[in-house]
Amino acid sequence: MAGVWVFAEKSEQVLELLNAGRRLADELKTTLTAFALQDRAQAEKYIAHGADEVFLLQSLAGDQPLEDYVPVIAGAARQKEPDIFLLSATPRGRDMAARIAARLETGLCSGCTSLRLDENKRLIMERMMFGGAAVQTTVCLTRPRMATIPPRTFEPAPAQANRTGGIHELPAPGPGAVKVVERRPRARETVDITEAKVIVAVGRGVEKQEDIGLARDLAAVIGGEVGCTRPVAEELHWLPEDRYLGISGQKVKPDLYIGLGVSGQIQHISGIRDAKVICAVNRDENAPIFEAADYGIVGDLYEVVPKLIAELRKELKN
Repeated sequence: MAGVWVFAEKSEQVLELLNAGRRLADELKTTLTAFALQDRAQAEKYIAHGADEVFLLQSLAGDQPLEDYVPVIAGAARQKEPDIFLLSATPRGRDMAARIAARLETGLCSGCTSLRLDENKRLIMERMMFGGAAVQTTVCLTRPRMATIPPRTFEPAPAQANRTGGIHELPAPGPGAVKVVERRPRARETVDITEAKVIVAVGRGVEKQEDIGLARDLAAVIGGEVGCTRPVAEELHWLPEDRYLGISGQKVKPDLYIGLGVSGQIQHISGIRDAKVICAVNRDENAPIFEAADYGIVGDLYEVVPKLIAELRKELKN
């Protein structure tokens, strides 16, 4: 076996993959390899966090997209023949993973949330299907066994003292078929809600747009951000679309999620299922959100939330 490889476009995502990769590499008694983008200091950081070796990718020309690394990465994989190759399931990561898998003529399991080895050292991969209503188990019979992992599925790998490893430079990528003619930052009205540790989400139980102020007040008290269900953003346009949580929206992993007037349909639950604690306030005691909630309050949010805010402020003063 030639090892476990990991690739992601952002450093924090590489550290998450190193966590999963280190466990697999140890079980297979093989090496763990990461890719670093043009930065030797970054390569040394990955070694400190568990990598045995790092492939250093050369700088791209000013008009080259990150996808131009695909032939270089695929070429290295053909030469070294890794056993497992994990990539981050960002939009760009999914695209690059599919291109690399096609070049290597191997299988690819997208959106894996669980990885394990069976008694025969086969990689067993699991991912959510049908909006989180089912779990699909996948086994890839070709090498490398490839998978994309959604960000924040695993905790970042911790740093270890006195680790050493090799750093190897890969050849510079040639010009690709696509040329970037202009770059424009995407206009965002809000912060990145996927990074929030506390989220207060509003659903159709909120009667009018001004009442979202209740959620904002609660979020302000507990240091959180306001999210919503898809209808609130896409149908009512009460909040920006990058605030809605669900299978086709943002998938989050906060320490605390509070749903206000959220019914809890599976499409929404699939976006919040990884929250450490889920709380819900809904007047309907049969609302599906209570099946997913760790704590629930059956009641009118217009009565519950002001009392909750008042009690929290009182506690904070003490």
